[in-house]
Amino acid sequence: MIRIVIAEDQKMLLGALSSLLDLEEDMTVVGSAANGEDVVTLVREQKPDVCIMDIEMPKKSGLDAAEELKGESDCKFMILTTFARSGYFQRAVKAGVNAYMLKDSPSEELASAIRSVMNGRRIYAPELVDEFYSPQNPLTDRESEVLKLMSEGKSTKEIANQLYLTNGTVRNYISSILEKLEVSNRIEAITVFKEKGWS
Repeated sequence: MIRIVIAEDQKMLLGALSSLLDLEEDMTVVGSAANGEDVVTLVREQKPDVCIMDIEMPKKSGLDAAEELKGESDCKFMILTTFARSGYFQRAVKAGVNAYMLKDSPSEELASAIRSVMNGRRIYAPELVDEFYSPQNPLTDRESEVLKLMSEGKSTKEIANQLYLTNGTVRNYISSILEKLEVSNRIEAITVFKEKGWS
């Protein structure tokens, strides 16, 4: 019997997934969680064979949970999400996630993916594998930090104060960000950064 833990913050979907997998003769859902912190605890307590997680959840993301549990559990991790972002996928692969599936996949694919993962295979959504070979985040850590503060609506002066930099230095960082992302303004830079899942 394959023992499964599910983490999903949308209650209706969580219930539907549990019911769906409990119908399979060789599977049983041994626990469910609505946030990333609870799923870490649950995996440590229940020691399931498979843990299916969403990415964006309260308290801790599915990727944070997978990274935290990496290496300390024999559990196989599967990401089930609406986000087809190359940045998320790259993090998932680095965290050793066994499957990355999108929520618009047919429901019968989930059970067969679980069995495949239990047999040692990795299952990745084809559109993400294509994107995986797209460029990595070209920004330095400091530039990413400046862009994050820009996305929070902070002005050049506020960013400078928060990072203990001069206004001129922040302006230089912003110019560099726009050039590297090949965009003409802050809004476009923020959009590109988020779409790629680099944020």
